Amino acid sequence: QLQLVESGGGLVQPGGSLRLSCAASGFTLDTYAIGWFRQAPGKEREGLSCISRSDGYTYYADSVKGRFTISRDNAKNTVYLQMNSLKPEDTAVYYCAARKGICVMSPIDYWGQGTQVTVSS
Repeated sequence: QLQLVESGGGLVQPGGSLRLSCAASGFTLDTYAIGWFRQAPGKEREGLSCISRSDGYTYYADSVKGRFTISRDNAKNTVYLQMNSLKPEDTAVYYCAARKGICVMSPIDYWGQGTQVTVSS
């Protein structure tokens, strides 16, 4: 009953932009840190970004720093990942995850099902 649902993935050309959304169902996100992960074919899951529940702390992996921006709107129970200047190597399945408390890698309380992002000309 408690789940995260990603949306906004799709096909985009190199240099383009997408905004991913992560909406909670069955619980409210305001007490959770929210992270974004991705997994590309043949690669391990990569942690991309995290946003704290209230104090404004954000984390970005070096691979996306300066291009991706994480934000949250607790009133809408949704977290966003704005992705700009997309590259073919950004192609992956993107997952959001919620952890009650602070931005640390584990344990994760809830995972979304993933949304495909494909960057190709």
